[in-house]
Amino acid sequence: MSSLVKEDLAKRLFGPRRQRLHEFIEVEGSGAERYYLCAAVTKSEEVEICMVKHLRVDREEKYEIVEKWFLKDLEMIDGKEADTDNPFFDMHFHKVYNLEAYSCASKYTFARTLSKLNEMYLKKDFKIVNFDDTYLNDDSIWSSNNRDCLVLMRICFYASNLLCLSLCPLS
Repeated sequence: MSSLVKEDLAKRLFGPRRQRLHEFIEVEGSGAERYYLCAAVTKSEEVEICMVKHLRVDREEKYEIVEKWFLKDLEMIDGKEADTDNPFFDMHFHKVYNLEAYSCASKYTFARTLSKLNEMYLKKDFKIVNFDDTYLNDDSIWSSNNRDCLVLMRICFYASNLLCLSLCPLS
């Protein structure tokens, strides 16, 4: 489903503006409206972060940019709490924007994307705080694109360890 939305966003909103959509996540909005936080690269290689409102008008999907920032203006991303599974984070520009991602995993995905885009295009120093480095860094096995399978593998590994420990006789 998300790949279809990404393809639709790229075709209907970013393509006509001559931008390349790198990543998007769903964020909580008011009421039944859907919002996406998107990271795209312009033709002049500026990294743009924008809030997109998803509208459905007469059975047709429409997207509208309601807020736009540039990565060069981002000072910090604050994940709130690194040791808890929560979808809340703040983006610090000239003003602080409080956001709630659809999931904790999508929050980490967006932070990783912004970090990669920064390395590719800006190489500026901006802070990513209150995120677990294990899941944030690319050199970690858990940051792969197939995170769901890897997390499931990790859970199975822990479960098998617990099973083995429970079957060991206590002498």
